[in-house]
Amino acid sequence: MLQPIIFAIVTIAAISLAWKNYSKIRRNILLGKEDPAASPTGAGGTGNAGERWRNVLLIAFGQQKMFKRPLAALFHFFIYAAFLLTQIELIEIFVDGFTGSHRIFAAPLGGFYTFLIGFIEILSLLAFVATFIFLARRNLLKVPRLSMSELNGWPKLDANLILLGEILLLIGIFSMNGADKVLQGMGAEHYHPTGAFAVSSWLGPALFGGMGEGALMGLERFGWWLHILVVFAFLNYLPISKHLHILLAFPNTFYAKLTPKGQMTNMPDIQKEVASMMNPEAAAEPPAEGEMDLSFGANDVFKLSWKNLLDAYTCTECGRCTAVCPANITGKKLSPRKIMMDTRDRAEEIGKNLDSGEVKFIAEDKRAEGAVLTKENYHDGKSLFDYISREEIHACTTCNACVEACPVMIDPLNIILQLRRHEILMESAGPSDWLPLFNSMENSQAAWAVSTERDAWKAQL
Repeated sequence: MLQPIIFAIVTIAAISLAWKNYSKIRRNILLGKEDPAASPTGAGGTGNAGERWRNVLLIAFGQQKMFKRPLAALFHFFIYAAFLLTQIELIEIFVDGFTGSHRIFAAPLGGFYTFLIGFIEILSLLAFVATFIFLARRNLLKVPRLSMSELNGWPKLDANLILLGEILLLIGIFSMNGADKVLQGMGAEHYHPTGAFAVSSWLGPALFGGMGEGALMGLERFGWWLHILVVFAFLNYLPISKHLHILLAFPNTFYAKLTPKGQMTNMPDIQKEVASMMNPEAAAEPPAEGEMDLSFGANDVFKLSWKNLLDAYTCTECGRCTAVCPANITGKKLSPRKIMMDTRDRAEEIGKNLDSGEVKFIAEDKRAEGAVLTKENYHDGKSLFDYISREEIHACTTCNACVEACPVMIDPLNIILQLRRHEILMESAGPSDWLPLFNSMENSQAAWAVSTERDAWKAQL
């Protein structure tokens, strides 16, 4: 009865730590402001809950956009399908762990149990092969989009660690099942026959056939514990890894905007100003409380929407967006993947500073006695422009190629546009060759500075 107690302690500790870590991720995402367009009942979403669920099923669950690159998608599917179906076996491990039983579902399910575990083993073997192929692509073949400078350091190590973790997980599965099959053949107590599994029925005797009963029991328990401990480690590793997309891809595709990709989001404050110009009486009305505090675009994560930050945390760092970006292809500095990685890094930095509770991160004008650090009074003297250069956002052609290429419906362009809007409207800055255009549009409502009025042609009628 010692194993159920140890298992319960380990499980509770792992889940408690995971809850704490995922709560921080949620807090960081909610640093962003509300986004009506991301709501099923908001702008662009009214009555479209069905379309949103369709996106979840086809794009997140069905991996539809992955298959634009068929070979890579096939190997990814092996790992993805094995991951999903292994959760069924994981349920049995949890039940066995808490009750001290062994393969509790084998007897009730009979032949279906044999088929199910065998099918999982086939997928696991395919995933094992795919894992080594992905390791080779990243470290030996050096596929261009997987070898760019923004992946140096932790991103590259992160990708390799998760693949090595997958190998450990599969070693656990086949050690557990292989030793189990040999013990069944020996008639060992508690190891009742479960039928022939697709892989371990021949792999187990081939690898472990000469071992004694005691050693086999130890090996079977080693595989069992290795499997569950890797799962717990993976659960707590995800919050610091790009592989968080395994969980966030589903809500991200659900909340993705449904309006046409080329349609820019309007700014209500600008619309009010234009409306007041068209209606002088409305312009004479006193502004409502808070309306004078206008802010356009975004220069930090607080001014982005929570959906922008959900995008950043969902980013798989696959580089498909950067691989199709015309600016990047022509040698410019812009990488849509880096935009998402930088946004996530900035949110992480702010989250860690908020956790510290240090007074130095409270804005000077809000450092009243007893003031507590919150996102409302946070100020560290930095912004997203400390991560993302002006050169990067100026290089974007707004072609939406990155948005189209993303396998989980991330929108890097929206963040770029928000940064541009802040630069132009709040800082009156921007590339020198852009400013005459803006001045001309403001003064003469025309794209080109001309000496005649825009409507002068009417006088000739």
